[in-house]
Amino acid sequence: MSKGILGRKVGMTQIFEKDGRAVPVTVIEAGPCHVLQVRTVDRDGYEAVQMGFLDKPRRLASRAARGQVAGISSKRSEKLRAAGGAVPAKANCEPKRFIREFRGPVSADVGAEIKVTVLEGIKSVDVTGISKGCGFSGWMKRHNYAGQRATHGVKKAHRHPGGTGAGTYPGRVRKGKKGAGQYGNDQITMRNLLVVRVDGENNLLLVRGAVPGPNGGYVIIRETNKVG
Repeated sequence: MSKGILGRKVGMTQIFEKDGRAVPVTVIEAGPCHVLQVRTVDRDGYEAVQMGFLDKPRRLASRAARGQVAGISSKRSEKLRAAGGAVPAKANCEPKRFIREFRGPVSADVGAEIKVTVLEGIKSVDVTGISKGCGFSGWMKRHNYAGQRATHGVKKAHRHPGGTGAGTYPGRVRKGKKGAGQYGNDQITMRNLLVVRVDGENNLLLVRGAVPGPNGGYVIIRETNKVG
C-alpha cells in the first residue's frame, strides 16, 4: 500500500536552501490521524484503510459519527451479539471532522495513530483538495476564451460568446459545450510535488509549489506513483 495521510493547508511561504536559492513551499498540517476502519476483501470486497483527521466536539457529532469511533449500545449490535456475530473493532477516539479511505493492502490496525513521519524518506507526493470556488463566471473567465474583436464590426459584444448552436441540425446546443457556469469548487490533484521537509515534532509537511484550496482547506496526501 502506498503511504498516505490526511491534513489541511496552512498557507504558503518560502525557505532558503544552503546555496541561497529561495524555494516556494506550501505548509500542510498533516496528521495525526487515527485508523477508524480496515476494509477486507472477505467482508467488504476490497482492501482499504479509513482514516480520520481533526477531532470534532461530541456535541456537534451525530450518534452515527460517535458510534463509528466508539462502542455504543444499540439494537443492531445487541442482535449481532445474540446471533454470535463479531462486532467490528472501534478506534476508541474522538469523532473526526475529515474522513477518507486509502485503497490498497492494509498493514495498520484499527485505533492506530498515523503521524506525518510516515512520509519520511519519500521524495514526492500527490496532494488532492477542493479548489477555491469563484461562483458563477462568464465563459471568458471560466474557459480562458479570447472573446470577440475589440475593433471595427463588433458593437458592445466584445465579451459575448457568439453563436453556440450547431445549425439546423440538431437545432440545439450540444451537451458539453463550454459556457458560463460555476467556476472552481472542483476536486483537483497536484501530482509529483517535491517533499521539502517533514517536521514530525509540529506535524508539518512542506511541499514545493502550490496546493489546491484555500488556507484551512482539507487535503489528502499520497505517495506519488508518477515515475520520473
